Amino acid sequence: MKNKVKYLILLCCFFLLSCTKVIDVDLETAAPKLVIDASIDWVKGTTGGEQKIKLSTTTGYYSTTFPTVSGANIVITNSENTVFSFIENPGTGVYICSNFHPAIGETYTLKVVLNGETYTATETCIGVPNIENNIVQNNAGGFGGDEVEISYSYQDNGNEENYYLHRILSPVSTFPDYKAQDDQNSQGKLMQEYFSDKDLKTGDMINIRLYGISRRYYDYFRKLLAASGAGTGPFQTTPGSVRGNIINQTHFENFAYGYFRLSEVDVKEYTIK
Repeated sequence: MKNKVKYLILLCCFFLLSCTKVIDVDLETAAPKLVIDASIDWVKGTTGGEQKIKLSTTTGYYSTTFPTVSGANIVITNSENTVFSFIENPGTGVYICSNFHPAIGETYTLKVVLNGETYTATETCIGVPNIENNIVQNNAGGFGGDEVEISYSYQDNGNEENYYLHRILSPVSTFPDYKAQDDQNSQGKLMQEYFSDKDLKTGDMINIRLYGISRRYYDYFRKLLAASGAGTGPFQTTPGSVRGNIINQTHFENFAYGYFRLSEVDVKEYTIK
């Protein structure tokens, strides 16, 4: 009986080892769709004059690159009809403006003309509070108390509803860590955010970015995180059919992915001790 049990165990082990072959599923690839990455970031302490917009298309599931799109005409107009033109760095799909004028509370309209079709979106530039200087490190942090953890604070404005996007980049993360947050339970309070990882070590530089975002972008980004299948690195997988605020005025059904966003951004860096 013992020999029979040993035989069954060995057989099971052999079966499991033989199942490690990677199988590529032959998936159908949908027709490419335009992706407009129009994120205007005004970092505190800068003029915000240089901005860029990226155009690409969707691609197959197994592809690691996204085809760039050239030949578009891109402008952003403010409420006073001042026009800011974005000119492509030839062949890159990256369109650059060197004289943009960001202003908190100002409303801007994006217009992209490509292959006879016009895409538009309208959004307001959202401000953000300062990240407090007293970033705190705890070497016994995280859920299990065995991770290096940092915490930082910022003062919420109690006179309005506010929405925030956190982006934390560290040497131990393949992708930045993102989190969208509202002030529903922290109206007017000093808000606090945490980041931890067991692999952080002395000398590692943590880059923290806090963005002011609109309610519409907050809802969009949370859907994007859910579609990506993870709370970190929302762009590591194709974001399904999550649609942003960009509308095709020529053929409505031929929509573009992406979002037109304008945010003030506060940046802090912290070195692990």
